Amino acid sequence: MKSRQYGWLWVLLALYAAARPAQMFTGSIPTAIVIALHVLPPLVFCLLHGAIVYRWPGILTFIFLCVAIGNLFENLSIRTGFPFGRYHFTDVMGPKIFAVPILLGLAYVGMGYISWTVARVILGDAGESLAGWRLLTRPIVASFLMVAWDLSQEAVWSNLVDGWRWHDGGAFYGVPLSNFLGWYLTVFLIYLSFALIVRGGAGKPAGRWIWQTAILFYGASAAGNLAVPAPPGVTAVRDAAGTVWPVSGILGTSALVSVLVMGGFAVLAWVRLVDNS
Repeated sequence: MKSRQYGWLWVLLALYAAARPAQMFTGSIPTAIVIALHVLPPLVFCLLHGAIVYRWPGILTFIFLCVAIGNLFENLSIRTGFPFGRYHFTDVMGPKIFAVPILLGLAYVGMGYISWTVARVILGDAGESLAGWRLLTRPIVASFLMVAWDLSQEAVWSNLVDGWRWHDGGAFYGVPLSNFLGWYLTVFLIYLSFALIVRGGAGKPAGRWIWQTAILFYGASAAGNLAVPAPPGVTAVRDAAGTVWPVSGILGTSALVSVLVMGGFAVLAWVRLVDNS
């Protein structure tokens, strides 16, 4: 049974890796389908992988925390500006619950779980249960991995994909720095809540494959950012504050963060896994 589950994890990884370049063909593939292909494979991966590591009650708890806390802070920020800043979502990402697209809420789940799992490996916790300082250190490190994922794509999605619009502009290609601090706060609260609920459980499942797939998933997400195309005929964008930002700078920064930050986390996790084995 478990060998079949591991096989499905590899299938989902391959599907996700193949789907990431689909963003180069948004002229012929609807944007909503491209977004779904980027969100749904990590979500299903989270379900299957999490069922192996934390059993169904544990992973369903994680999903509930991601959806509940993530949507709470997204809707709060849309209405008040805290904690991310003032913005609103367009219709690009499809149907919404209140003011937040359903697919965005699900994106918290998939990449949130993958970031949490890679953090386990980096900290050498892959074979350890949650106890003592791990209750704090794992949420801290996992939050950095998750924010790195957002940092690599935020300016692309708000400026080039037009998934959401910032009302006041910001220092990071029209994105306020409060967005990233808000992201860290939000995902840290998700991770800390989960750690306190499952503490003392979830030791090491048999085999390294369970950890390798999560690391490769995180790496595939980083590599996929290198395939983001520039909009035809667009060389610069203007934010809500009137500042003009070059498209080449947005894409170049995304690539650098993807390779040097996300890629660095993935390499570190892989080396740690090999050393521990």
